[in-house]
Amino acid sequence: MRKHLAGVAALAGVALLVTGCASNAAEAPKQDPMPTPDQVKALFADWNAALATGDPQKVADRYAPNAVLLPTVSNKVRSTRAEIVDYFEHFLQNKPSGTILDSHVAVLDADDAIDAGTYRFSLTQDGKPTTVDARYTFVYEKIDGKWLIVNHHSSAMPEKA
Repeated sequence: MRKHLAGVAALAGVALLVTGCASNAAEAPKQDPMPTPDQVKALFADWNAALATGDPQKVADRYAPNAVLLPTVSNKVRSTRAEIVDYFEHFLQNKPSGTILDSHVAVLDADDAIDAGTYRFSLTQDGKPTTVDARYTFVYEKIDGKWLIVNHHSSAMPEKA
């Protein structure tokens, strides 16, 4: 009888443990799904659309508060919003429009992704249309439900095509 009661008690303990785990699992926060590479690539289109507004504030809104920008046409590293806005105040005067030439996306987890490759900018410099090919890396992080750039490196191609 004691063995039987001990067995029942053990089973009851297992049932409580399983029930406790199930209720804890139900209380666990729901994780966002992993973004697809195409969703990550679409973030460039959002950034490019911000460029098209001509408003450096709207472009800076695409960057996280702690973002670092290593820009194409400036030797200065930009690590504050004011510095990022300053860069785009000057860059946007050239009416830039970017086109991705080659993209390689790495989805790190549900909240982090990298897009690296090459792009071409159509610009107007000194009243004349021109293009600049460059290498890029965008590191994105989902912050408060919004994908933002935490690191952006862009450098002109070292060799002419």
